[in-house]
Amino acid sequence: MAHLVSPSLLSADFGNLQRDIEMINTSKADWFHLDIMDGMFVPNISFGFPVIKHIKKHAKKPLDFHLMIVNPDRYIEYFHNAVADILTVHYEACNHLHRTVQDIKSKGMKAGVSLNPHTPVHLLKDIIADLDLVLLMSVNPGFGGQKFIPNTIEKVKELKQLIIYKKSTALIEIDGGVDNTNAKTLIDAGCDVLVAGSYIFGAKDQLGTIKKLKLILS
Repeated sequence: MAHLVSPSLLSADFGNLQRDIEMINTSKADWFHLDIMDGMFVPNISFGFPVIKHIKKHAKKPLDFHLMIVNPDRYIEYFHNAVADILTVHYEACNHLHRTVQDIKSKGMKAGVSLNPHTPVHLLKDIIADLDLVLLMSVNPGFGGQKFIPNTIEKVKELKQLIIYKKSTALIEIDGGVDNTNAKTLIDAGCDVLVAGSYIFGAKDQLGTIKKLKLILS
């Protein structure tokens, strides 16, 4: 499978959000990545449901939600109603991860689990076969524009081996500091989905930047 690109709307211009959504609609990007923050799990607050409703109204590609919130189980039904295509929760935020994953899948959404930079991959060994996606944070979560953590490459390789060993179909997604200097190395290591925010929205040629990320070959 060719790798996917999921631009992060956290780095979009909130004053011109519809314009940026329509840019992604016409681009080579595959998904919209939406980081949902509550100011408790991470020290920042992002989209609420009124904004999500506006995004859904205009977005013409799958919505890839990344919940950086405590007690995400409380909101699974809300995101189901918001027509989320992929719903990713943090390993560190779930006391009963298997139950959370099954709840997401029972509502017809694809289920993902995210790991913070300090969280080891092997902790997913008992649930990896149930997952549709694993999101590895390549920066400390909460803010855009951070520097990529190099050890992420080794985590991707380790995760890929776990997926193969467990016969899982989970995709590997990377979020944080992704750009043209590390994208090929990530893909070579086994990454399936590249999330990029400031690298795309801070570019003069946003469509061209997305296209370049899509054209990178392993």
